[in-house]
Order: sequence, then C-alpha cells, then structure tokens
Amino acid sequence: MAATLTQDIANRIALDIGAKPQQAIAAITLLDEGATVPFVARYRKEVTGGLDDTQLRLLADRLAYLRELEARRASILSSISEQGKLTPELEAAIGKAPTKAELEDLYLPYKTKRRTKAEIAREKGLGPLADAIFEDRRAEPLTLAQAYVTEAVPDTKAALDGARDIIAERFSENAELLGRLRTYMKERAVLRSRVVAGKEQDGAKFSDYFDHFEKWSTVPSHRALAMLRGRNEDILNLDIEVDADDPSPVKPAVRMIASAFGIGSSLPGDKWLLEAAAWTWRIKLSMSLSLALMSDLRERSDEEAIRVFARNLKDLLLAAPAGSRTTMGLDPGIRTGVKVAVVDATGKLIATSTVYPFQPRNDVSGTQAELAKLIRAHGVDLIAIGNGTGSRETEKLVADMLAQLPSPKPTKVIVSEAGASVYSASEAAAAEFPGLDVSLRGAVSIARRLQDPLAELVKIEPKSIGVGQYQHDVDQYRLAQMLDTVVEDAVNAVGVDLNTASAPLLARVSGLGTALAQAIVAHRDANGPFKSRKQLLDVAWLGQRTFEQSAGFLRIRDGAEPLDASAVHPEAYGVARKIVSACGRDVRALMGDSAALKALDPRVFVDDRFGLPTVKDILAELEKPGRDPRPAFKTATFADGIDDIKDLKPGMMLEGTVTNVAAFGAFVDIGVHQDGLVHVSQLADKFVKDPHEVVKAGDVVKVRVVEVDVPRKRIGLTMRKDGGEAPAPRETRSDRGRPNARPAGRPGNEPDKGNGAFGAALSAAMRKK
Repeated sequence: MAATLTQDIANRIALDIGAKPQQAIAAITLLDEGATVPFVARYRKEVTGGLDDTQLRLLADRLAYLRELEARRASILSSISEQGKLTPELEAAIGKAPTKAELEDLYLPYKTKRRTKAEIAREKGLGPLADAIFEDRRAEPLTLAQAYVTEAVPDTKAALDGARDIIAERFSENAELLGRLRTYMKERAVLRSRVVAGKEQDGAKFSDYFDHFEKWSTVPSHRALAMLRGRNEDILNLDIEVDADDPSPVKPAVRMIASAFGIGSSLPGDKWLLEAAAWTWRIKLSMSLSLALMSDLRERSDEEAIRVFARNLKDLLLAAPAGSRTTMGLDPGIRTGVKVAVVDATGKLIATSTVYPFQPRNDVSGTQAELAKLIRAHGVDLIAIGNGTGSRETEKLVADMLAQLPSPKPTKVIVSEAGASVYSASEAAAAEFPGLDVSLRGAVSIARRLQDPLAELVKIEPKSIGVGQYQHDVDQYRLAQMLDTVVEDAVNAVGVDLNTASAPLLARVSGLGTALAQAIVAHRDANGPFKSRKQLLDVAWLGQRTFEQSAGFLRIRDGAEPLDASAVHPEAYGVARKIVSACGRDVRALMGDSAALKALDPRVFVDDRFGLPTVKDILAELEKPGRDPRPAFKTATFADGIDDIKDLKPGMMLEGTVTNVAAFGAFVDIGVHQDGLVHVSQLADKFVKDPHEVVKAGDVVKVRVVEVDVPRKRIGLTMRKDGGEAPAPRETRSDRGRPNARPAGRPGNEPDKGNGAFGAALSAAMRKK
C-alpha cells in the first residue's frame, strides 16, 4: 500500500514539476533520507535526472501537501468505516478526491457535528415528513404537515420549518453539488468593497476601494491585500457576490440545487422544495462558499505576495559584491550625527567615529577633516552611504571632500540600509560588538553589505530587508518558510569561505544549522583556520552525513588541497584527479586553463558512481574554480544637483538602482528620497507581462522622468526609448523605504520594518482595471 501511495504521489508530482515519475521517486527518496535541496540539486544530478533547485523546491512543497492529503484520506476512511457507513462507491469516491476541499465535501455528511437544527427536527419526528415531501411532489406539503403536529411541534408551520431544516442539510451535504456550486462561484463571483459608513475620512488611504468591485478570479494580489487590510482596520466591508445583478426570480445557483435533486416548478411539492432550495442557498450555502472563496483569495494573494518578496530577495542577496576592499560605512543622521565605521578587506571593524555636519552643529569642515583622516589612515577604497534620511546631503558632503583629496580616491556608493537598524539591535550584533554603540553597528552593517551583500544580509530576518509586498499581512509561517529557502539557495549557490564566514552565514549552508555553525566558529577560534575540508570532521557533533551535505559548499582558499577552494565535492576528488592526470599537469597549474580542459572528452571520465553531469560540472569548476555566480560590481551615479523631488523636471534622463519589482512595475531609487515608479507599460518598447523579465532588484538602469507630483510625492519614470508617456495607474512610492518607514494603512507610530514605502505605494491607490 505504501509503495502504491508513493508511486501515485510521484506520478502527480512529476506532472506538476515537468519531470518523470522515476525522477520524482528518486528525489523523494533522497529528501526522506535527510538530503537538502541544494545538495541534491548540485551533487545528485545522476540520481534525479538533473532536477534543478526550483523543481526540487516545488517537489518538496507538493510532497508535503499530498502526504497531508493522504493522511487525511486515511483518517476519513477510518472514521466512516467505524460508523458502518462506508460503501464501495463512497470508498472509491474518497480514494479519487484530488484536493482537500473535495475530500472534506465527501466527509461532510459523516462528520461529527454539534446538535444542528436538522438533528433537532429529526428528534421531533419530522424526518418522515421531509421524505414524504420529496417522494410525493403532487401532495400539498401543508396537508402532509398536518399529520406531524404534536406537543413538540405546535403547528404546521413549525412542522414545515423542521422539514426544511432537514432538507437544507441534505442539500448542503451533497458533495457533487457542492463541487459544482464552488466551480460556478469561482467563475462568476465578484469581490465588492464598500466603505463603512462614517469612516470616509479615517480611511482616506483606501478611497479607491470605497465603492469598488471586480471579478474574484482575477483580483491581483496587491489589490486584494489592500482591501483585506482595509477590512481588518474596519474601514471597508468586503463581500463575495454571485449573480447579484441577475434579474431572474430563480437565481442560477438555486436552479443548480433544484436540478441536482430533480426539483421541477409546477407541482405543489416542487414549488415548496424550490423555496427550500432558495432558502438553503441564501442562508447556508452562499455564506459558507463565500467564506471559502474569501479564504482562497487570501491564500492566493498571500502566495503571490510571498513569491514577489522571494524573487526580489533572491535578486538582492545575489547582487554584485564590491569585494574584499577596505570600506567606510556612513549611516546618515541629521540631529544625531553621521555614524562612521571603517572595516578592513575581511570585514573586520578597525575604526569608528561620529561626525556632526548638519544642524544643530553644522560642523562641515570638521566632518570632512575627520573622514579624510580615516581614509588616509586606513587606505579606504570604498565609501558606503546609507540611503536613509540625510543620504543625499551626506553624499554631497563626501563628494566635496573627495574633490580635495589626491588620487587615487575612494569610490562612494549609495547603499540600501533596509534592515540595518534591525541588525544593530539584534543578539548577533550584540555578540559580535558587545561594547559598540547600537547606532555604530548600523554603520558597520552598511559598509559590509557593500563588500558582500549576501554575507551581511543573512544576519537579518529576511522580511525586514524591505523588498516585499504587504509582508506583514500575509501568512507569517509560510512567508518565513519561503524566505528561508531563498536565503539557503542563495548562500549555497555562491559558496562560503570556511575560514572567514560568520556563524549566521555558515548556518545557511546545506546540512548545517545554528548549533553546528557556532561549533565551527568556536573550533576555528580555538584551533586557527581550517587547512582542509577534512578537518571539518574534527568539529564536535559534525559527523560524516553532515560533512557529505555541507562540504561541497564550503571553500578553503590557499589550503593544503587545491580542490578545497572549488565547488568540486570531496567525494568526487578521485574523478578530478583523473582529469588532472590525463592532462599531465599539476592541479594548481591546470585550474583555470580553459583550453586544456575544453580539449578533454568528459565521457572518458564517467564511471559507475559519477555520470556525465557530474564530470561536466567538475570540468566547468576546474575551468573557473570557485567562480562567483553573482554579476560584476556596478554602481548607479546620481545626477549632481538633483537631490530633491522638487529638482526633477519631465524629460530628465537619470541613472538609478531598482529597489523593488512588483506585478505592476519597478521602483527605482534616483537619489531624491522618493523612489520613482516605472510602470510595467513603461519598462520596454515591447509588451511586458512580467516586470521580472526586464529588471530585477539591484539593477542599475537609465530612466527618463515623465511625471512629477510634488504634493503627493509621486514620480513617474519610463525606460522606453521613445520617451514614454505619463503612466496611467496610480501605483507610486511615497517615501524611500527606510527600515522604520510607515506604510499607509498602519497605525501612526507603529514601525513597519521592511515593508516601508512598498506598502505605502500599494495602499495608496492600486486600482487599474
């Protein structure tokens, strides 16, 4: 039975991920044995037939769902069997139910319920009356009811009401009918939003939804979440409507109920049953199905919002690193001063300071002198300036200071500081810098995230990084689960330097975790740098299985074994050495020799354990050992003199950095404290369905200003070569997305770490029909 279930599940999953059942079974087996998705995707290609990490993530999700479905199926079959009501036909129907919803529909008549009106009516002896009305449609129900008037049933009205309760339950528990009604509602339902009377002023930010309706099946995630937030804040009433504008005296849904039970319209019994069907639809079915559709809408919107966040987070994590260069981090502040931190090429903190170039001190000359001194003293190559309050003012001050320095001069870069304040106050930051002021920790984070965004951002809770869409409103467990997989995949795609990585970074490596990461760091601190991957086995609690899962993703530069610096797994070193031997070269000399490696036939090195995919991977790795999949470092150059939205004019050509990508377009930081919107229609001269086809978070792009609305702080941009036109939709971004920026729809002083301007933009007016 278990084997049959596994095969059935594998068949369904294979269909979902575009693979063969044998591939799905192989992957399921590996995951059940404790292998991680990154490990399977990278080092078990022969076993799975080359399933990639995206397919494997989907497989893992579907596997969990289908196993829950099978467990519920078994539980339902057991429950009905114990009641002595399991027929062969019902068992077959339950066995074929493809979703949890359809499974629950079948179980509904057999489910243990609270004492219902129908049950009370049966206790009063009205079950035979309901049956009589069904069986004899020519009889007048009122006449039939007279025989059931008793002490417990005072009159014919009470008798017919009881019969109606019994029949309504019968209608409501018909699985086939429920399925048809659910499908009908999904096709025809409308989501209608209205403002709560008297809340017009309090809910001005939701004004686009004061009298709004659109088809349920096509409501975009961002609009659905905006309306759901409005409902949660008691500003909006939301309803699911179906056939509200249908003038027919008998609504289509009621006709479907009647048809399912062979109810006509001419006989006395039929007329009464039709009224009972209408009552059942109005009082029971439409309400329960509407609640289910609202739940589906929430789930669908959550999944899309989480998908958008995950995609943007991946792009941000895999943004180009500036590399191992001495960097100065500046966390701008007006009244409280600009916090300064200098880190060396490895990210080690070597100097801090606080300068006060702005009001009330206005010590510009002192600030520039202090920064210049630090640059000279430590050989600073890069200056990372946080993009919060005072960033452009700080950038101008730094530019003026650099103009006075001799060449070579450091390069200044505006860096997103989203989540920096979260990191500064975290336990990880306190453990790393116990004696350092919280505000200075933020400057350290800003400097390090320019050197290596991935290594620094893994220290921050993913949803605080600020590239999401209503992330505080969606399913938090599912959000955290998805973002964790994104971080894990990004870390393992890049690889980790075993001798310099922090514990939070190591914790994301395949097979490790927080405890083992801390054990590795403790071992490294006590015994010095690792000289080979094999020494990992000396770490407490790190066994052979964990070594297998993690070793390929850990790098050791300049170690005893040259292959330890590559993505070649230790288990395949034998194959790598055969390749080296075939070239008659030292492994160090061969690494990077593209011509020599491309001249080899990979099929020659295939054996019983390692197939062609692994051999090709080894050759590619030897050709570019330890290659970083991230793009080359590039920065946007903000236009001089364009520091505020008031400086913008339509027609200006500017350079900026993409900060967020949503279904309706991309937000771009052009250095004026409000990100502009490039609507999806303005991203290219061709039709663009998905903005991610054109841009991703972190991209440096050229844009033209097409619209500036200073009072509402809205900037319309275009990337079209023809110059574009003012975008029609009202989706905009109203502030710069600082970690403590507050989106529309949140209480006055409640910080919304990470959601920031994105939430404000979406709540502002996402209504495009």
